[in-house]
Amino acid sequence: MEKIKNDLTNQPANRIKIGIVDDHKLFRLGLMEILGRVKHFDPIFDVEGYSQLLKELEMQVPDIILMDIELPGKDGMDLCKLVAEKFPEVRIIALSMHTADNFIFYMMKAGARSYLPKDIDKEILYKAIEKVYVNGFYFTDAVAAAMVNGVKSNYSRRSTLKYGESPLTKREIEVLTLICNGLTTTEIAQKLFISVKTVEGHRKNLLEKSGTSNSVSLAVYAIKSGIIDEIQ
Repeated sequence: MEKIKNDLTNQPANRIKIGIVDDHKLFRLGLMEILGRVKHFDPIFDVEGYSQLLKELEMQVPDIILMDIELPGKDGMDLCKLVAEKFPEVRIIALSMHTADNFIFYMMKAGARSYLPKDIDKEILYKAIEKVYVNGFYFTDAVAAAMVNGVKSNYSRRSTLKYGESPLTKREIEVLTLICNGLTTTEIAQKLFISVKTVEGHRKNLLEKSGTSNSVSLAVYAIKSGIIDEIQ
C-alpha cells in the first residue's frame, strides 16, 4: 500500500471521493469495501444505474465514478456522456467485462478518462484512480490501441496533409506523440529535456490548434489528421 501511495506525482490534499455505478450489488459492495481500506480514498455511494445516480449527484458529487457499461435504464456509454456534459468536474473510469476495441473506443469518446477490465488486480485499480485524479487520464496499452483502431475504422477519410503542411511545429508533434502515448506533463518534460512550464505551453497550443479539449480528443485529432499514423 505504501508503494501505491508513493507512486503519486502529487499526493492529493483531500481524500478522493468515489462513486460506483454497477447493476451487480455484490460487486458494488466488494468495491466499496476494498476502496474503503485505502486511506486517501472515500467511497461515498454505490448505485445500480441511471435514475439512482442522478439522485445521488443532486446531493453529492464525487471526484471519480467507476461505471459499468451494461446498466438498467440507460447503458454506460449514454450515461457517461450525460454525466460528462452535466458534471464536467467528475472523472469517469469505465469498469467492464467487455474488452473489445469498439467498447473501449466509444466509452472513451463518450467522456471516460480510463477503461479497465473487471478482472484487474486491485493495485492497478488504485493506480488508475490516482492517475485519473491527478493527471485527468490513465491510458493503458489496451486503451491506446483501441483509440488507434477505433479512429482508423471510424474515420475512413484521412487527411491529405503532405510533409511540411501540418499546422504544428516539429516540437509540438513530438509533444503530441508523447501525450498520445499516455505520458504525463512531467514525464514529457523529462524525456524532451524541457521544463514542465514549456510542456504546458505546447499542450495549450495543441489544444487551440486542433480545436480539442482533452488528451483523448487530441489522440483522435492526431490520427484522423494523419499527423501521427500510430501510437507506439
